[in-house]
Amino acid sequence: MNEKSDSISLPLATIAIIGQPPSALTILATGLCCRTPEILEPFDVKASLPDKSLLPAAMRRRTGLTTRLAVTAATHACQHAGLEPRTMPSVFASVGGEIQVTDSLCRNLADPDGIISPTQFHNSVHNTTVGYWTILHRCHGPSTAIAALDDTFAMGLLEAWNQVQLSCGPLLLVCYDEEWPQYLAPPTGKAALACAFIVAGSNHSGPKITQPRIQQGSGVGEPERTDSRFLFPDSRLETLAKEAPAAAALPLLQAMSGKISCSNIPLNNAGTRWQTDLRFD
Repeated sequence: MNEKSDSISLPLATIAIIGQPPSALTILATGLCCRTPEILEPFDVKASLPDKSLLPAAMRRRTGLTTRLAVTAATHACQHAGLEPRTMPSVFASVGGEIQVTDSLCRNLADPDGIISPTQFHNSVHNTTVGYWTILHRCHGPSTAIAALDDTFAMGLLEAWNQVQLSCGPLLLVCYDEEWPQYLAPPTGKAALACAFIVAGSNHSGPKITQPRIQQGSGVGEPERTDSRFLFPDSRLETLAKEAPAAAALPLLQAMSGKISCSNIPLNNAGTRWQTDLRFD
């Protein structure tokens, strides 16, 4: 007679994630790209304009602003880290992806003839940008494309954290969104912004962050104390975070730019707050 066991067999990946979480995630380098970089001046961070020359001519003709933003930020982060992207895994996080293409595709479908462009259809999927990135650099590492509304940057960082636990990094994280048609969900997409991070395990040198976590007391009782310089209730930062979803990364980028070790840095601008701590070696 077979006896039933109460033990649970977990995959190695699960054991790696929940068994021995790393003490920190190291940020090796960052990149920031904005179509209107002057909007970032109040926050003491510098951004580059989208650089279409990073894409071959044939790819430039097929891609839009979304891909150019993300590729520019990602390329600068890789250059600053001195790493080749070919073998690096990547996580691309965006609320709307190629939203202009998707919007145009939907409007064309509503026309009497219903004719759509094959290129537009090809570019309407959410992993379009990471697809072009892997083609551009002939990347052999795994790639992930995710979306989580106001939590997109926080979830992208959490996904990067989990993947680095299995590989120790380095890994490329890119959070990006272009300008949206303003009849869809104003003011979301009023500004176009992309940020990129090269992250690795805690055994690397560089600024380190703790695992992204939900703020204690979110929705119940008093929230944890947060450095007032990085609070989203700062009206300018809150406004920008509503207009450009990738601006959720700005509090972390601000703290890194000022080399400020601090706790409870917000990672989103939503009712349930995600946050992290930053420290320097």
